[in-house]
Amino acid sequence: MTGSHQSVLLNEVISLLDIKSDGIYVDLTLGRAGHSQEILKRLTTGHLIGIDQDQEAIDDSKEILKDYPNASIYRANFVDIDEVLKKAGVDKVDGILMDLGVSSPQFDNPERGFSYRADAKLDMRMDRTKSLDAYEVVNTYPYERLVKIFYEYGEERYAKEISRRIVKERQISPIETTFQLVDIVKRSKPQRELRKQGHPAKQVFQALRIEVNDELNVLEATLHKALAHLNSKGRLAVISFQSLEDRIVKNVFKEYSEVVGDRIEGPTEQKEINYHLITKKVVTPTEAEVESNPRSKSAKLRVIERN
Repeated sequence: MTGSHQSVLLNEVISLLDIKSDGIYVDLTLGRAGHSQEILKRLTTGHLIGIDQDQEAIDDSKEILKDYPNASIYRANFVDIDEVLKKAGVDKVDGILMDLGVSSPQFDNPERGFSYRADAKLDMRMDRTKSLDAYEVVNTYPYERLVKIFYEYGEERYAKEISRRIVKERQISPIETTFQLVDIVKRSKPQRELRKQGHPAKQVFQALRIEVNDELNVLEATLHKALAHLNSKGRLAVISFQSLEDRIVKNVFKEYSEVVGDRIEGPTEQKEINYHLITKKVVTPTEAEVESNPRSKSAKLRVIERN
């Protein structure tokens, strides 16, 4: 376990979840229990349910939370929230947290293959029991599918050039490591692009990670399920780190908190609005937090409450 992990937007999350001492809370992205530990400090007769699909995170969190008897930890993908809560004997809860993306320990462990700054086997699985990894995507997906992934999940301008070179290179020998892929990305882009700020392979690695873990589809499905499990006055807080995730969160929250229609025609759907936004504007880290934890820079927090 790395000691460098810092929970993003910690104070804001704790404040906006409006924690009740006797409430039931679910951390769908337990990680190294940074947020969960702060929630537990505020509970007396309440209970926390932590969920993570990464066995290393589960093992570390059990150690971190060993002094909290009112914490239950489950290994699962957060899309399985229905099944986990059923096992826990719970239906409705008072708060749910989702902290999306790769955790610092996952990113900092080279062998997980998430980082373009360390040489390792292409992997990127958050759940290492799953068969699909980045190696398989890079070495077996057809050109057209690679282009689609890089465009849609990475918003990569040079998706065609990169995909073309991947297909050419893998015909000679398999692309096995992160640095091999970084080299291909660099050789696929013009020099003016390489001179820009930021790592040239960032978007490609993001796209592969999303594909390997089916992150966007899983996120949207989970949001709908999570909202259904909230008690009255229960809140769902979601931290996202890139525009594709944030757009999904924003749109789902809007769907649940607004009547569809206009001022002239009135509502086009007769439906009861059972939720309202706690965060009218997205919450972002303070300058002080970004300075102490640069990885928090792109974080965005949105919170919704059930009426």
